[in-house]
Amino acid sequence: MVTKQFKGSPEEAADLRRADSLAREIFSDVANKWALLIIETLGERTLRFTELRNGIEGISHKMLTQNLRMLERNGLVERSVHPTVPPRVEYTLTEPGRGLRATVDGMCDWTHRYLGHIEAARDLFDA
Repeated sequence: MVTKQFKGSPEEAADLRRADSLAREIFSDVANKWALLIIETLGERTLRFTELRNGIEGISHKMLTQNLRMLERNGLVERSVHPTVPPRVEYTLTEPGRGLRATVDGMCDWTHRYLGHIEAARDLFDA
């Protein structure tokens, strides 16, 4: 991600490389359809696993579990286990998760705004 010539100390350059590497790793994690749909479905709500799965058409139990664990590991989703029988597990977006959701909403708005242009460009290219 660092594309400009950096003129700081070697330690500062190493810090930038680590930050860039971490950013690429996070983007790789969250830039999949399931993670984005989970983030959008949670929104400002707290949902149980089954409610979340029912809100995302086509997601399997396994994919939801894997993506929730990844989002939790990255600090974007918080998992709360309540000591009941059976245990009640709830998921909610953290502050960084809500921030990412705002970014995703912006991307969706951009898509809606330019959908006609994108479709026309694809048609022209494919012709």
